[in-house]
Amino acid sequence: MDKQSLEQTKLACARGQKRGLHFILASVVIWTLVFIVHLTTLPIETKNLLTFCCTCPLMPLAWLLSKPLGITFSDKENPLSPLGIVLSVAQIPYLLIVMWVFAAVPDKMVMALAMVFGAHLLPFGWLYNSRVYYFMTAAISVGALLVGLLFPPHILALCMVVVEIIFCLLLIAENKKL
Repeated sequence: MDKQSLEQTKLACARGQKRGLHFILASVVIWTLVFIVHLTTLPIETKNLLTFCCTCPLMPLAWLLSKPLGITFSDKENPLSPLGIVLSVAQIPYLLIVMWVFAAVPDKMVMALAMVFGAHLLPFGWLYNSRVYYFMTAAISVGALLVGLLFPPHILALCMVVVEIIFCLLLIAENKKL
């Protein structure tokens, strides 16, 4: 595949997938659930375990959201379409670090999770030709570190909800230019 046809294939992927908007919308729901969990008076270990549980419905939720948004969840015609799933699944090994933080420094597990989430967005900038993904990768990763070091997990989770909503709005604006 030459460079021009690669760029056309990436553009088709970005259009059909609306640059992954359905996944970012799903993450708004996930981070809202994490926020609610961390508002409770449960022990931190229980909150952290529930936080992991909150992340489980991401894929089915993104699939459900793709329908009313007119997003092609999986385009069998586009050879780059499966790459989005591979890039998402690629963050799973990094969750081992989050699991270590769960045991070693429980109060910082949400921070580690947010940083892994932010960092995993980087290759989507390439896939979708999206400056928004590049910007949000840095903003989320660095922001999660700073907020996570200075504030309790529920504040970080709330910040993630706000940042994810902003992310959605930026993607909607960027998608209008496609």
